[in-house]
Formats: sequence, structure tokens, C-alpha cells
Amino acid sequence: MKIALFTGNYHHIRDGVSITLNRWVKYAMDHGVNIQIFAPTIAEPQVEHQGTMIPVPSAPAPGRPEYRISLFLPAKEREQLESFDPDIVHIATPDVLGFTALHWAKKHQKKVVATFHTNFVSYLKYYGLGAAESVGWRLLVWFYNQCDRTFAPTESMREELMQRGVSSPLSIWARGVDTQRFNPARRSEQWRRNHGISQNDIVISFISRLVWEKNIKLYADVIRQLSAIHPNVKALVAGDGPAGEDLRKMLPNAIFTGFLQGDQLADAYANSDLFLFPSDTETFGNVTLEAMASGVPCIVADAPGSGSLVNDGENGYLLRVSDSDRFFKRAEELLLNKVLRESMGARSAELAQEYRLSRIQQGFLEELSDMLQYEKLQN
Repeated sequence: MKIALFTGNYHHIRDGVSITLNRWVKYAMDHGVNIQIFAPTIAEPQVEHQGTMIPVPSAPAPGRPEYRISLFLPAKEREQLESFDPDIVHIATPDVLGFTALHWAKKHQKKVVATFHTNFVSYLKYYGLGAAESVGWRLLVWFYNQCDRTFAPTESMREELMQRGVSSPLSIWARGVDTQRFNPARRSEQWRRNHGISQNDIVISFISRLVWEKNIKLYADVIRQLSAIHPNVKALVAGDGPAGEDLRKMLPNAIFTGFLQGDQLADAYANSDLFLFPSDTETFGNVTLEAMASGVPCIVADAPGSGSLVNDGENGYLLRVSDSDRFFKRAEELLLNKVLRESMGARSAELAQEYRLSRIQQGFLEELSDMLQYEKLQN
């Protein structure tokens, strides 16, 4: 099988998209798939990418220069694509490059698979552009209806795409987690002492890119309310991003670890007592799943991503972001109830086993193989 992957982010920023796609490419290559990746690049990318990557021209995104907007597919790169002659064109981002790939695939009668990673339209409200949301959805619906199959990350996201008008075949490609690395066994009193955390402290973590669309202000508001009443509350923030400086001003007493990865990231999760993630723009919620695998109860926004991972009242709580007081009340409830906190954490670890990385990747590869096999039978 030969796959041409088109994405707006593969290695220049380390986020959920780049992590997911690099994991997929490594798994696919390990199982005999030949993949070429077409994506923007920068001088010093944050990710050491997997596979053969073919850079395409791009420009900084307006107002968010850390992101790139692909501009076009030059003649040389187009020749490389045609010489590669993929069986499947996999489009991860419906940007200029994605539309170009779609047009090329249709012209050359190639199977087109789209994977839904980022709900860009939902970001607009955080930047004063909420009025453009309906236009954005119309464009996305048209795009996905041109594809042979679209893969949503969760059942709830699949249902939303259907409700928005996507009528092409919709399947699920969940995001997996390495349950060997993200594990409750990594909890360590020494780690906590090294970070100024006492035995009686309750660590409430936020682990993600520090950007406004992750609803960091609500996290900060809840922490400040709790800290005013409960002096043993410790805020732990792992990550970095353009809103990081503002968050530090909002939470001057929090533990800021900066960007973490690998075992250091797993340690941060496992030494949390509660994961508070009020982002309502997630399409899956990789960080929520990592927290669950680490045995941590999760209080999250009731949105298509996290809403498919957290069972309300079982391993945490799902709350509407419009009801900010509920975030405070539920966090305080778990803060004061150790038995409930530990039972929910144990349930989180159990539920995360359903998302073992190898199981998820195998299922996705089998679906792609079945698509090609069905086409051969039809012909």
C-alpha cells in the first residue's frame, strides 16, 4: 500500500495533530506501508518526524505565527507525487494544500481519505470571529463530502459531522495512548517533593498547549476560587504557548514545568490528583486520555472530544463551559473526598485500556486495506 499524506502540521509544532500523525506513520511503515508526507516546514521544527517528508511552501498564520498556512503544491513536488503514484491520498487538514490534494486525487482517480483532527471553526469565537462559524462549516461539509471516507476521532464528533451535513461515509479513528508509559505506577512522592508539593497538597493539573482556545481562563478562575478557600490546592501547568505569559500572571503560585514530553510528561500526569481541562474545542482530547491512563479523575468540558472519553460521575465529570460554577463545585467535591477521587482515578485507568495505541492503529490500517480490497473486487 502506498499513501500520500497531506497535513498542515507534521513537525513544526508539537501538538495533538503532529503527535497523532507521526505515530500513525511509524506504525504504518513498520507494517509495510510506503508513505510520503507533504507538509509545511520551518528552520527549527519541534518534532523529529517519521518517514519521508516533502516540504511545501507556507506562510505564518495571521495572528498565530507559530502555525503555518500552506500556499500551493509546486511543480517539482507535484512531479514527486505523480511519480510516487499513491493508492490512497490521506488529507489531515482541509487547507490550501488539502484542497489541492483533493483536486489531484479526483483527477487521477485515487481513493481519498480525510481524518478530522482539529475543529478550527470552533476556535473562531475565541478570537472575535464567531460570526464566520456558519461559513466555515459550509466549506468543511463540502470538502468532506468529496472524500471517499472521513474518519472522525470519536462517535460524538462523527454525529456532529453528520448533523452538520456530511453525507459521505464516516468512520471512527480514535487516538491511542501508550498505557505502558502513561501509568499510575509513575506516581512518586519524591517527584512531588522535588516540585514543592507536600503530602497534604492536592495537585490540579492542566496539561496542554497554552492557547486561549483551550479555555485556560476558566482553569485559572477555578484554581483561584479553590485556593482562596483551600490552601492545600496546587496548580500544575505543563505546556507552553502564546498565552503562557498571561496564564503565569493569572496564577503566580502555580507550578509551571514548561513543555514536557516522554517520561517527564508521564510523571506530571501520574503525580496529579485531578485533571481539570475545560477546553470545548477538542475533537478527541489526547491529554484527557493520557490523564486517564495515568489514573487521574478528569473534570472536562462536555464537548465532542472529551465527552467521548469521560463517563460523567464514573471517572470524572462532564460540564458545560457556560456553567463555570459547576467546575468549581465538582473540583471542590473531589478535592475533599479522597475515596471518590481515588475510585474515579482507578476507573479512568481501566477505561483507558480500550484505547491502547497498537489496537487503534491496527484497526485504522485494516480499514484502509479493506477500502482498497473492495475497490479491486468491484473492478
